[in-house]
Amino acid sequence: MNHIVIPVGYKPVLDEYDTQRAIEHIKRTFQREFAADLNLKRVSAPLFVTDASGLNDNLSGVERPVSFDVPALNGERAEVVHSLAKWKRLALKRYHFSVGNGLYTDMNAIRRDEELDNVHSLYVDQWDWEKIITRENRNLDYLKLIVRAIVKAICDTSDALRVRFPQLTTVLSPDVSFITSQELEDLYPDMTGSERENAYLKEHHTAFIMQIGGKLRSGKPHDKRAPDYDDWSLNGDLFFWDEVLGRALEISSMGIRVDADALDRQLALAGCDSRRSLPFHQMLLHDELPLTIGGGIGQSRLCMLMMGCAHIGEVQSSLWDPETVAACEAAGIPLL
Repeated sequence: MNHIVIPVGYKPVLDEYDTQRAIEHIKRTFQREFAADLNLKRVSAPLFVTDASGLNDNLSGVERPVSFDVPALNGERAEVVHSLAKWKRLALKRYHFSVGNGLYTDMNAIRRDEELDNVHSLYVDQWDWEKIITRENRNLDYLKLIVRAIVKAICDTSDALRVRFPQLTTVLSPDVSFITSQELEDLYPDMTGSERENAYLKEHHTAFIMQIGGKLRSGKPHDKRAPDYDDWSLNGDLFFWDEVLGRALEISSMGIRVDADALDRQLALAGCDSRRSLPFHQMLLHDELPLTIGGGIGQSRLCMLMMGCAHIGEVQSSLWDPETVAACEAAGIPLL
């Protein structure tokens, strides 16, 4: 069921033309800052992969990819990517990247089963990135170091945007608070995962919630994660407080990726042992891929946050149900 919230008294700060200029400024500036801070090089990436490759991101395991048969490949089925979580790691090996270097790319996806609201769309655009690390880097201290670098790039971009468009008033905090999902459950035991995020971000404004995917002491995970890309003990989600919507806004999901031991353990926990025979998983289980850290950073969400937008449709073109279109039109919210 789709859901939309119209903030009381909301009016867009920028008109349609300046909105497009601001989007371009954000994307150009952040890309430059982010790539320099993490030592990343831009690469081209696929829009679809074959079903048999096992390279598509399974997300929480229930979302259906958009798929189609390819006559030129003897009828083999291809899937529009959900993200490039696995493809990037294979690309680092194929492109002969070395330790300390990484890649980023523009990832465009279709998530057909998404429930639509102010921050969720059928169309997903994000910067997918991946970087080779050493085994010694597979720890929470290194994860936090990378998170702080990303937060710095985001805040620097936001500051530069307000110089170009001084009518914008969103100020993001560079002081990131780190908390595990278990610590968050202990703080708010009677809340759902999303309610905990909102309660914590209302107080801290910038936060990274760590260790997502495994079951907590309550018997439930904070949120679902596929078992074959992030190490559930070394991952997390980056949130900023969205003052316009009065809620926590997830900007990035990221983490240190599974090694052979973590993959073996998580496939068993998730009941996904059938994936062991797929080519990508075989390479991982035999230590044939580099150790990496990586994630995705939402482009449209970053734009709506920095520009103080109430709906993601103000910064991207997608499809919306009639109720959303009517509600936005009545509230003066322009959907692209």
